Amino acid sequence: MKPTTERRFATFLFAGVAIFFALLLTATGQASQEAKPEQKATEPNAAAIPESHFHHLHLNTPDPKAAIEFYTSRFDSEPARFAGLMDAVWAQKSWMLFSKVSQPPAWELTSSIWHFGWGAENMKAEYERQLKLGSKFFEPLTDISDIGGNAGAKDLFYYAYVQSPDKALIELNTAGHHRFGHLHLFSADPVSAGEWYMKHFGAKGRLPRTRDPRFYRGFQIGPSVSLMLDNVNLIIFPVEYAKKAYADHWKGKTELESTKGRVVDHIGFSFENLPDALAKLRQAGVKVTDEMRTIGKLKFAFIEGPDKIRIEVIEGHAQKE
Repeated sequence: MKPTTERRFATFLFAGVAIFFALLLTATGQASQEAKPEQKATEPNAAAIPESHFHHLHLNTPDPKAAIEFYTSRFDSEPARFAGLMDAVWAQKSWMLFSKVSQPPAWELTSSIWHFGWGAENMKAEYERQLKLGSKFFEPLTDISDIGGNAGAKDLFYYAYVQSPDKALIELNTAGHHRFGHLHLFSADPVSAGEWYMKHFGAKGRLPRTRDPRFYRGFQIGPSVSLMLDNVNLIIFPVEYAKKAYADHWKGKTELESTKGRVVDHIGFSFENLPDALAKLRQAGVKVTDEMRTIGKLKFAFIEGPDKIRIEVIEGHAQKE
């Protein structure tokens, strides 16, 4: 599906770069609403929320060995052994894990997980490098230097989407680094979803002043939320964007689908003491879908987050063995 210029612009907004986030707020008028005080996240009781960290992305693939080779040969990451149980990918501070499935997993953009991404100091050079490696692009190299009302600007900021052999989307964008840097989600209520991640996992950031819809050239791009958890930027866009930008994926569908069984099956967060954290999450009303299990030295459970996202909670913070 060849995107329009408008869709490409909207696709990149909030791609984990704070300066562009600020420019967008100014351009859309959100930052100028001085009559309305900024909405701040409700500060949770620090004693009630155990410290958590971003731990992993977990993908489904018919060929884990080939998937590991794909990611480690194209992006800043390395093969490693996870918990003595499986081969995996280590990306600076967190893991990419893979489950073998018999059939190619669903990948269409109808769940809450849109894409994940790495930075690139020189996007033109990185784009050429990826082409030489044989990478397939879902979205080609695109210059959006005029983002945020910077009319006429060129050659300052680029992005592109690589599509994995399993059709997961990996964004590359201009940044001051080349590490794993962000996870981009869709939500029926981005503000409430952002509040949920702040409350239960301690994500840091600011919520928008208003829940009013915001549009850019006909595409709804707000309200949107940008949060940080460790070195990962968690970005949340309204589902209305997906329904218009990827309309062919949404035929016959009205709501976001569960991530379970899809190419990106779930995300993981870690706690030092999982039984304690799980008890507090349950007490706070979080739905536990899979009770705590232990395999070897690994202790884990699953919960359901906003918009049917599957989340693994695991004991022990991510570290390369």
